Amino acid sequence: MFGSLDISTSGMVVQRVRLTAASANIAGANVLEDQWGNYAPFLRREVVIAAGDPTARTRDGRTLGVHVREVFHNDKALRARYMPDNPHADANGYVMGPDISSVAEQVDAMEASRAYEANVAAAEVTKAMLAQALRLIA
Repeated sequence: MFGSLDISTSGMVVQRVRLTAASANIAGANVLEDQWGNYAPFLRREVVIAAGDPTARTRDGRTLGVHVREVFHNDKALRARYMPDNPHADANGYVMGPDISSVAEQVDAMEASRAYEANVAAAEVTKAMLAQALRLIA
């Protein structure tokens, strides 16, 4: 069975992943090195969402709800920054660093948070309707 509660739950899972990705992007916005000190600029995480649940057992379950199709590192999200004192700078003094806007990431995080809350509210309404239906039957 893939009912309304399952649909809301799948939405909450997706929004949690989006919020995690936005948080990671904010945290890594200025990271230029890995843990060993090697030049490895942080790559922006992007979440791809798709309709349905491919792991569901029923045909309806595969068409309802949402799922995270992929979380990938965008290797094109880099920009040149003028940092002539940085040991990783090129001959002109530029270092390729993460092209992450903390404002845009905060907006994404806020959107994911609001969508999560909307899914929680939908699940609560569904639970209340099911409880009322059971009271009418009993």
